[in-house]
Amino acid sequence: MELSKKTTILFPPKLYARLARRARRERTSVGELVRNACVQQYGLRAAGDRSAVVRELASLRLPVGAPEEMERESVPAPGAQP
Repeated sequence: MELSKKTTILFPPKLYARLARRARRERTSVGELVRNACVQQYGLRAAGDRSAVVRELASLRLPVGAPEEMERESVPAPGAQP
């Protein structure tokens, strides 16, 4: 991943110590932990990442019916009681 923007985040000392310990355990940096947390929390992914996820989902062999069949199963017939 190319890093091209910089920000400064101030952490309380105890939180930073916990992040630093976790980063050491995971053999990464505190910055990488924060970047990963942003992606997980806010769903911010690069377009290439989204494309890979779509391809992965499309490759799954799930029991899915035709669109017309799914609509019949999910939309009540006119006049039907819910």
